[in-house]
Amino acid sequence: MDMNPDNKQGLVRTRLGRTELEVSEISLGCWTLGGPNWNQGAPVGWGDLDEDEAVRAVELALDLGVNHFDTADVYGNGRSERLLGRVVGPRRKEIVLATKVGWFAGTAEHAYCPLNIRHQIEQSLENLNTDYVDIYYFHHGDFGPDDRYLDDAVEVMRNLRREGKVRFIGQSAYTQEDFEKLIPKVDPDVLQGSAHMLNLKMIGPDSRVAKMILERDLGFVAFSPMAQGLLLDKYSADNPPVFPEGDNRRRSIWFKEDFLHLMEPKLAALKQRFGPNTADLVRASLQYLLSYPAVSCVIPGFRNREQVEMNLGAAGRPISEEDARWIYGLFEGLAKVD
Repeated sequence: MDMNPDNKQGLVRTRLGRTELEVSEISLGCWTLGGPNWNQGAPVGWGDLDEDEAVRAVELALDLGVNHFDTADVYGNGRSERLLGRVVGPRRKEIVLATKVGWFAGTAEHAYCPLNIRHQIEQSLENLNTDYVDIYYFHHGDFGPDDRYLDDAVEVMRNLRREGKVRFIGQSAYTQEDFEKLIPKVDPDVLQGSAHMLNLKMIGPDSRVAKMILERDLGFVAFSPMAQGLLLDKYSADNPPVFPEGDNRRRSIWFKEDFLHLMEPKLAALKQRFGPNTADLVRASLQYLLSYPAVSCVIPGFRNREQVEMNLGAAGRPISEEDARWIYGLFEGLAKVD
């Protein structure tokens, strides 16, 4: 891994698994840029978004050296992709763009129907103001009853790669079982999964997926590295947050009174060890994940310039092995809650 001397934040660049892509270890996830959204009646988005401020935030990230942005067709039903396309289009050759297919089915029986994948990649390319994406992910591991759509979906994905519309194939999933089943069949170049202090199932020392990542030289992109803000001590058990309609956190146990009570002493201990400010918790959260050999990069979310600066402020400031062991012990009792 090499430091980029032109980068004011000292971002580390790293090879993304077996691909030829060099990405900033702290990259950015763009789920929040989709704003509120629903899919099949369930809230899958975030709160309202100031698009002008979001554009300025992306511009700042580019200026500070971020070269990898991750989005998906379902994030605001294309809104996140379109916002990125407005900003990134003119600088396309410098940027690693990743998007996903799988949650938005349109009029198809299933989102992984071959025609739907074809339709979605064309729409995503238009949204992103580009003629190719660097990484195109299957967004989840549900390929229909008895994996009905798996073989055809993989064939379409490989055809898109041959056609030059997709450079590398990615697989996102939510369980070790899905990754174990799909890695041999999809043969992805890059994996993406949730990872944070409460969730080490894909990257931890006993993870079967982590073993596959290292054996196959796969890149692993860690999303939700701060557990959707839970690890930043923003929420009080005495006054639990009420998220707006269309925000996926409305249904999460993490933000309910009982779980927030469990988190309070953990977060107090983190602050005592790493510092009292939100930026200190951001650094601990991001660098903790980057201390795991299976992790290539993290993609924290953002909504404004302040959050971009805070995320990138963690760059080049790793935690010690002793710190990593301490964090593991602190959350060991809660780590199975997901």
